[in-house]
Amino acid sequence: MASNLSSPAGVPDASSWRDLVGTTAIASSATENIGVMSCDDYESLPTDNVAVHLTAGAFAGVAEHTAMYPLDCIKTRMQSIVIAPVSRGVVPMISHMVVSEGIRAPFRGMGVVVCGAGPAHALYFACYEQLKDRYENKTQYKSLVHGTSGAVATLLHDAFMNPVEVVKQRLQMHSSPYSSALHCVSSVLRTEGFFAFYRSYSTQLTMNIPFQSTNFMVYEAVRKHLNPDGRYNPQVHMVAGGLAGAVAAAVTNPLDVAKTVLNTQEEARLGRRQQHLTGMLMALRRIHETHGLNGFFRGLRPRIMHQAPATAICWSVYELFKSVLSLGQISAVDVALPM
Repeated sequence: MASNLSSPAGVPDASSWRDLVGTTAIASSATENIGVMSCDDYESLPTDNVAVHLTAGAFAGVAEHTAMYPLDCIKTRMQSIVIAPVSRGVVPMISHMVVSEGIRAPFRGMGVVVCGAGPAHALYFACYEQLKDRYENKTQYKSLVHGTSGAVATLLHDAFMNPVEVVKQRLQMHSSPYSSALHCVSSVLRTEGFFAFYRSYSTQLTMNIPFQSTNFMVYEAVRKHLNPDGRYNPQVHMVAGGLAGAVAAAVTNPLDVAKTVLNTQEEARLGRRQQHLTGMLMALRRIHETHGLNGFFRGLRPRIMHQAPATAICWSVYELFKSVLSLGQISAVDVALPM
């Protein structure tokens, strides 16, 4: 009588155990190799894999937008045409928000950002890497390739993120009339139409194309200067990303103020202005009328305080996941298990 060799319900059979051991070995090998990778190993990673860039970019985007979110909220309020209470100083504003509006106030709008940042940054980094890999070795002007690739990637990123920014910033404003992201979306559609979600798109592109071009050029230049051997180095990625974010934020702050004014439309909401601001030039003119030249630098300090660490985190997480996922692919080929 033949014996029954099948595994009991819920107990893995021999084949399942081999698969589990193989998967564990791949993950362990990829993780351990991160710290001991040589220059040749890191430079030879399969950077043309779109799935790797999409996944790494998604994780990087969520990390970037959530890590320093309260500072982004403060920056938005400081850039407002309608001055919020206790409008000077990052710490006083955060303290006032928590005391008067509750502990959740600095995090209003974070949920919609998490939903949008993942896919937006996935497209962003995948587009950048594909363009950089295709053209970087065809010219001696590497920085031009990095900047141009970043600018093209920004077109995709902003097309996805612009409606997210509108909802996020309206939820962040002082005395926001919206109870949730869905309430904001339905209210804007009903009163202002679909165009309202892209009213600031041209301004955002005008700001983000130089921002992202500067970001990529500074990051690549600093990374290669501090790490000429090209080894995987988390400290270098962090420093290069932080410097890139700070420089890009400072250069583009006036346009960021205009974007905030277009997205929030506070004067129209409060009845102080009959018509909505409809373009970048109109927003810039209104900022100058209200606050003078200083108006274009409102929120500069929290913007840099937000962008420098956020960009550092973004690049660090992206490089980490790109390395882990790429090494996982290499290890999957190298690991051989007995059948």
